[in-house]
Amino acid sequence: MNHELDFPAGIWEAFARSRPPVRCPTGYLIYLQDTEATCFYYLKSGQVKSFLQSEDGVERMLNIYRAGSLFGEASFFDELPRVSSAVALSPCEIVPIDRELVTQEFARNPELALAMMKYLARTVRLLSGQVDQMAFRPARWRVANYLLTLFPNVETVSCTQDDIAAAVSASRVTVSRVLNEFAQRGWVELGYRTIRLAEPEPLKKLCKL
Repeated sequence: MNHELDFPAGIWEAFARSRPPVRCPTGYLIYLQDTEATCFYYLKSGQVKSFLQSEDGVERMLNIYRAGSLFGEASFFDELPRVSSAVALSPCEIVPIDRELVTQEFARNPELALAMMKYLARTVRLLSGQVDQMAFRPARWRVANYLLTLFPNVETVSCTQDDIAAAVSASRVTVSRVLNEFAQRGWVELGYRTIRLAEPEPLKKLCKL
């Protein structure tokens, strides 16, 4: 789920000007589902995965964040427990953003507050779209659409077939079959825990059908 496509590049960097980043190793659990959200985060470098986990331990990936993204903001603003967890997929630099910093930056730049409102509204819209996709779209469409959301600015991401299966509500066997078809057609290249988007246009065409 990428909802920053039409935001100006570097718009959230203002949050990182006055505070040094925290360095996190791969696998570091940044926050846990159902805990209090005392801050949200600006991702200065690296990749972070957000995910849900059911009571029986089943995990569903929600998003992969890249440098320049915000994450963990929804629960921070509604002041309710976090609905997801976040873990570092690679070595990361993150800047915690608490209420003092938010108030300071919004007072300095009111346009940033308006951008944040748009960002939060976009999150709600795209989550609604995801519900529609999961309920009514075939597996090939769901996988293709999800791959396109993973690759807005990069060609290769760290992502497993289990991650994709959880994100698109399909079995791993189904996702493997679809990805192998896409690879045979030359649309993607599959590596160990990585996917490279070789030909995005056929996937975009598939999603418009």
